[in-house]
Amino acid sequence: MTVEEIVRVALEANPQVRGARARWSSAVHSINQSYMPADPLFSFFNLDSPTNGFSKPASRSYQVTQALQFPGKGFLQGKTAERAAEIARLEYEATLRDTRAQAEVAFYQVLLDRALTEVAAENAENLRKVRQVAQVAYAANRVTQADFISAQFDVAAAEQQRRQFEVAEANDCTALNQVLGRTPGEPLSLRTELDLPALQTALEPLVARAAQVRQEIMQAALSEENSATALTLAKLEYAPDFSLGYTFNDYRTSTAPPNPGQMQTHGLALSFNMPLFFWEKQREDVTRASFDLEAARDDLESIKTQTAALVTTLYRQARLAQQTATLYHDTLGPLAQQAFEVALVAYQSGKVDFVTLATTLRQRNDARVAYLQAANQFLAQRIALEQAIGEPLPQ
Repeated sequence: MTVEEIVRVALEANPQVRGARARWSSAVHSINQSYMPADPLFSFFNLDSPTNGFSKPASRSYQVTQALQFPGKGFLQGKTAERAAEIARLEYEATLRDTRAQAEVAFYQVLLDRALTEVAAENAENLRKVRQVAQVAYAANRVTQADFISAQFDVAAAEQQRRQFEVAEANDCTALNQVLGRTPGEPLSLRTELDLPALQTALEPLVARAAQVRQEIMQAALSEENSATALTLAKLEYAPDFSLGYTFNDYRTSTAPPNPGQMQTHGLALSFNMPLFFWEKQREDVTRASFDLEAARDDLESIKTQTAALVTTLYRQARLAQQTATLYHDTLGPLAQQAFEVALVAYQSGKVDFVTLATTLRQRNDARVAYLQAANQFLAQRIALEQAIGEPLPQ
């Protein structure tokens, strides 16, 4: 499986992604009801019963009451619900983005530990060759027994390091299975080639792009709009809400109606609330909403600044890791390999001591490890940079 296939499986199977998608769908289905008024209230009255209130009433009354907000409130509440659904969509996209990053980081971490295991195995094999050479030289009395003992020690240490890398690789496979929503021990067949895509885009366009597409910035902008709407709604609390009612009276006795002989009457009612205690209720709501709007604007500005700083920092770190990986791959690694081969031949002929041979072998191994670590660091910083921007980098 390539990294693209790993990402595709993760985005389909990860529980966090499915949960974010469900929350988005839930928010979408709350929009229309925000535009709707409250349910009407139906009332039935059995009036002036001489018995128990259930039988022989003098009249029966049927009433329907509909509560209505001041014009414009429902529209603003509906717009707030629409923005809340859009925020949920952005949260879903952010979950996709973060899950993609987790899958990629876990994938490359498995490749790193797998490559480090191979380097450790190769280092152990070279140390066995050194031990064999030291054993032959010791048998010929050209070196002391200390060289042979040191070589044995180095072989045992290299084997233990290889086992440590094998355990780390197994744990990384477990972490990758977790991102994929699979069981910890499920086997993984991964493409082992470590590709290092060049970081060619300049910094300034990436910072500008992040300000436009990063999900957290867009969420903060929508939250600011919702805060502005909340301030308007708070001010509209001074405007009265209405309640319309219709009453139908059905009189059961001839003496009950107000007009003799008129056994059925109708009635209309209009009521509205009065902001009588506005100095402690509505005014405080407006003041609180004003501060909420101010906080939302500051939050938006803060996240823009943080994003620009984060993109800049990650970009520099990625460029440095890329340069380090190139240096070890193209220059330092081949030089270390050449130095070890020369030192091995020189040790066999007695021109250098065992310490020099061991040092060149350690440099060769360190150069291989440093390249792999720099390559993995570059990939990790590139993935983090894509997270900070909010979308994949252009290839």
